[in-house]
Amino acid sequence: MRKSKRYNEALTKRDEDKKYSVDEAVKILKSMPHAKFDETLEVSTKLGADPKQSDQMIRGSVVLPNGTGKTVKVLVFCESEKEKEAKEAGADHIGSESVIDKILKEGWTDFDCCISTPAMMRMVSKLGKFLGPRGLMPSPKTGTVTENVAYAIKEAKRGKIDFRMDKLGCVHVGVGKISFTEEALKENVQAFVDALIAVRPQSVKGDYLKSIYISTTISPSVRLNITA
Repeated sequence: MRKSKRYNEALTKRDEDKKYSVDEAVKILKSMPHAKFDETLEVSTKLGADPKQSDQMIRGSVVLPNGTGKTVKVLVFCESEKEKEAKEAGADHIGSESVIDKILKEGWTDFDCCISTPAMMRMVSKLGKFLGPRGLMPSPKTGTVTENVAYAIKEAKRGKIDFRMDKLGCVHVGVGKISFTEEALKENVQAFVDALIAVRPQSVKGDYLKSIYISTTISPSVRLNITA
């Protein structure tokens, strides 16, 4: 596949065989030529966990100190008496049976975060096969199944991201926009790495972080010098 002139120029900014500190890697990405849109800074990690083992499934969440740089749309499933609370906290959509049908029949996903009260999960569980692979299924582990919907909504709006290991043992997340300052990007990357290390299962032996790279939406990746 032929690479663009911009991509080839970006390649000259980093050494493919070198591992960099977070500070160095962010500086390199900021120095690369960028697209006309505000690219997302992405973190891609290969873990030393076995996704086939239930006790080694990696899942968690973290509130990025400088947000994600995007407007987060929140869908909330809650009892009628909590709807006013949810709307006042900033919920963009309030879930119902009709919303579930819309998701299942039309593939509607005009939301970035789905929150549910425990009592509503019996109904929301119908969406598991659809929302699960997309990382949108509410879960107690990520704080998106809760009685305190207002708090969960506010956390989502101010930069909370959920992460989950895929079937290949990898985790991919967006942690901000390339237009952020170097310091803001560094803080967001480090916050995610710290959160990922914090959820390491005791059953995982040896290297936990096999490799970790950061890149922008369409840039070459830069490998980080982080081990755990």
